[in-house]
Amino acid sequence: MATVTATTENPPQTTNLFQEFRAFLDKYGVIGLAIAFIIGAALTTLVQAVVADILMPLIKPALAALGENWQTAQFNAGPFGPFLVGHFLYSVIYFVIIALFVFVLAKFVLRQKAVGKM
Repeated sequence: MATVTATTENPPQTTNLFQEFRAFLDKYGVIGLAIAFIIGAALTTLVQAVVADILMPLIKPALAALGENWQTAQFNAGPFGPFLVGHFLYSVIYFVIIALFVFVLAKFVLRQKAVGKM
């Protein structure tokens, strides 16, 4: 008596290049990363506009004691040439303001409510 066994193997599925690419995008979350990058670029423009157009004009009168053109102030270091201390100071102030603004924005946007015990 001969026995016949049936195989339950699924035949290999053929996928086209588009399906493989879509699986790649889904697996590694590339779409979400791309969206985050685009939003980050837009947020960068917004933060720079707030700092340059709103906050720096409020700070510039306090820096007027350094002179009208304080951003172009130089320190001559002899054989090393001039150091652009005014531009450096401007960059430090700009960075601190942006970092503070992003911190406050992130704290506001990412604020989570504390979970209480039940």
